[in-house]
Amino acid sequence: MKDPKQIQTPIEDLAELRSYFASHNVVREYIAHTSKVHSVGWSCDGRRLASGSFDKSVAIFNLEKSKLVQDFVFKGHTGSVDQLCWHASHADLLSTASGDKSVRIWDTRSHKCAASISTKGENINIAWSPNGSTIAVGNKEDLVSFIDTRTYKVVTEEQFNFEVNEISWNNDSDLFYLTNGLGCVHIMTYPGLQLQTVLKAHPGTCICIEHDPTGRYFATGSADALVSLWHVQELACLRVFSR
Repeated sequence: MKDPKQIQTPIEDLAELRSYFASHNVVREYIAHTSKVHSVGWSCDGRRLASGSFDKSVAIFNLEKSKLVQDFVFKGHTGSVDQLCWHASHADLLSTASGDKSVRIWDTRSHKCAASISTKGENINIAWSPNGSTIAVGNKEDLVSFIDTRTYKVVTEEQFNFEVNEISWNNDSDLFYLTNGLGCVHIMTYPGLQLQTVLKAHPGTCICIEHDPTGRYFATGSADALVSLWHVQELACLRVFSR
C-alpha cells in the first residue's frame, strides 16, 4: 500500500505536468502559407497536420519523428479557407469550409479533391460526424447545412436566429451541439434536430466546443478568456480554467 504522503493530489499532478512541458517544450515555426492561417487540425491517427489559410490553400504536413515535413498544398478554393476538419476514422480524408460558398473533400493519399459541394453562403465553420456519415457546415448567415457523405449532397438545412459560432457532434453522432454569441450551448437531437437543452456556459460569447475521445466530457471556450469542462451525461460544469 502506498504511503499517503507519496500520493499526489490533482493539483500536484498539474504542477508536475506544467513543469515537464516547460522543460521539454520546443517551439518551431513552419512556413506554409502566404497569408494568415485560419484553422489547423490533426488527422485521426496523429500523423498529419493540416492548415487552412486566407490565401485559399490547404497545406498538409507529415509528422516524421520530432519534426513536421510538408507533404502537399491543396488549391482549388476561390475564397479563404476558414475552417477544416478531418474524418474521425479515415486518416486520409479532410474537409474544408470556405468563403467561396463551397465545401471541399480532399484525399491526402491521392493528393486530389474528392468532391466539391456548393452551399448557400460564405462558410465559416464545419464539423464531420464521428460516424463519418454527415458533414455539417455553417455560414455567416447562421444557416447550417448537412451534407450526406455518400452522395456529397446537402440533405437538410437549419436556419438559426442567433449567432452560431461553432458546431459539433457527440461521439455517438446522435446529438448536435452549437455554441452561440450569448454564451450558450444548444444541444439538439440528430438527425431530428429537436432542441434538448440550452446550457448557459459563459457570460461572454461562446466561441468553440470540443468533445474528448472517450465521449465523457466536452470543453467550451469563450471570449471571456475562460475554458469550461463539462460532463456529457450530467451536463454539469466540472471545472473552469482561466489564463
